This record gives sequence, structure tokens and C-alpha cells, in this order.
Amino acid sequence: AERGTPEAVVIDHVGDAAKIRLELAGMGAACARILLTHTHYDHIGAVADLAEGTGAKVWISELEAPVLENPSAYYPGIPIRAHAAEALLAGGETIELAGLSFETVQVPGHSPGHLAFYADECLFSGDVLFAGSVGRTDLPMADWETLVESIRTLLERYPPETVVYPGHGPPTTLGAERAGNPFLAELRA
Repeated sequence: AERGTPEAVVIDHVGDAAKIRLELAGMGAACARILLTHTHYDHIGAVADLAEGTGAKVWISELEAPVLENPSAYYPGIPIRAHAAEALLAGGETIELAGLSFETVQVPGHSPGHLAFYADECLFSGDVLFAGSVGRTDLPMADWETLVESIRTLLERYPPETVVYPGHGPPTTLGAERAGNPFLAELRA
């Protein structure tokens, strides 16, 4: 990035790369890094284009990196360009990007290597936790009990006022989801 240009981290962009680049340009920001919570097709479709267009490195779960490297093997018939991630994450790391300190948290259940990212009282939950809902577990390699334990980990680790930015839908807070999410009744018992 040019000197003085603010840096941005793109997490799980689900739009097309050109739209993301326009939004970054509108903010006057350079894409410092692309973080992926998981590699379902709706989260990786534009990764290669965005990485090439911005020069940003892609960081991803070591368990799911093979999907990004060879998407046609996992999603036959869905045109997704392959990309080799520049850094592999296991969960438990603290990474410094764009002036923020991100904690990586392993939260499997929706997918086996799913990660969440926590920075500055914000949680980027991917497709684990949504406003009023949770990630699907009727997909290959997904598991309900594992998902619930992952959400329990997030609820125990971070304060209730933590703002949650899910992979789809509006933001929420951990406290609101603990109190009212119908899928989390067993965690309130």
C-alpha cells in the first residue's frame, strides 16, 4: 500500500471482486489481507480475483485450504477459480493486521475447519452464528453437537456486548443470541 493509505482487512466477502474493490476505493483503503472463515462455495467465489486485483494475501484454516486450492473437486459444475492461500491458520493465533489485533478461534460444526475472528469487541462469526439462527448442519462434514459446542465456546470467551458480524444477514450481539436465539435453548438450560 502507498504510504498513508489506510489498510483494510476483508473477511468473507461474498460479493464479486470488482464491487469489493470499488468499496475499498471509496473508503480510500488498501486491502491488506483477506481472511476466510471457511470455504463453502458462497464464501470463496471471488477470492482469487480479489487477491490478484489487490495483491492481498489470503489467510485460511489449514484444514480447509485444499478446498480453495482445488474448488472444482469439491464443487463440480460451480465455476470458482483456484487460489493457494499464503498463510494457514489453526485457530488460537493472534494476528496483527491493519492496526487491529485479531484472535482466531476454531469453531467447527458448520464446516470442519471453520474459524471465527475477534477484534476490537467485534466477532466475525462466518456461518456459525447468525441473528436468530445458526449455521446449517445438513451439509457434508457438518455436525450439530460440534456446532453447539463451538457457539458455547464463543459465548463463554467473549462478553455479551460483543457485536457479531455473521457471514450473512444483519449484525447482532452475543448477549442477544444467548437470550433469544431459538436454536440455542440448550445453552440456556
